[in-house]
Amino acid sequence: MQLPEVEREVRWPEMLALARRAESSGFDSVWVGDHMLYRGDGRGERGPWDAWMLLAAIAASTARVRLGPLVASTAFHHPALIARMAATVDEISAGRFVLALGAGWNETEFHAFGLPFDRLVARFLEAFEIIRRLVGGERVTFEGDHYRTDDAVLLPPPARRVPLMVGSQGPRLLRATLPHVEAWNTWYSWYGNTAEGFAELSGRFEGPFRRSACVLVAVDGGAGERPPEDGVVAVEHTRLGAHLGELADAGVDEAILVLDPIDGQSIASVAEILERR
Repeated sequence: MQLPEVEREVRWPEMLALARRAESSGFDSVWVGDHMLYRGDGRGERGPWDAWMLLAAIAASTARVRLGPLVASTAFHHPALIARMAATVDEISAGRFVLALGAGWNETEFHAFGLPFDRLVARFLEAFEIIRRLVGGERVTFEGDHYRTDDAVLLPPPARRVPLMVGSQGPRLLRATLPHVEAWNTWYSWYGNTAEGFAELSGRFEGPFRRSACVLVAVDGGAGERPPEDGVVAVEHTRLGAHLGELADAGVDEAILVLDPIDGQSIASVAEILERR
């Protein structure tokens, strides 16, 4: 499940309680959005906590659940630093971390924080090469149009190669990255939040990688914390078990639930439904 992002203002004690509630309720993983600022969309100015700081704290405060960013924008940090942060969170979590990566898309936060918004895919592909090679244990010297390293290495050496996930629907980006990742993730609006939509989108890409799908779930009709995206209809939590079965038949290996509302009661209600499967 995805932890709160900007549905409402959530302070650390509640964020920790939700992560622990998910773990104790049997969820396999928890995920944190990597953004800095939203504005200009009619919902006011808002932003989440830093994803990397949250992940480190959650890693130290849980024992079983996997965790990762959904997804980490390679544009927000130098790629060599992303590799270092990933290795550190993986160490803190004792090998429960998944490094999910994307190029970024929210132009507002790029401009607000002085980050270049041009050539996002080209920048991502350079960053991805540096990151995958560093977490793979290589010493990396790289000279690109956007990034460079000179004999970079991760020390202390990571205990393992951090598994990689890529979140995108772009053909160019996926052609370059899917041969090197363990998993691919799609946001629910990209495939319409339906099993048929997932099968169509997933069918465009071949490979042995795991297929991960975000699923928008309305608990007791939803609370409007997640406004509609491209006409997507949320799955009512009472039929979530059947929906997950349909997604599995369509090729989904992992479903990441985006709950509306996202609070302790929603987690408990969904967990109860899933226990009946």
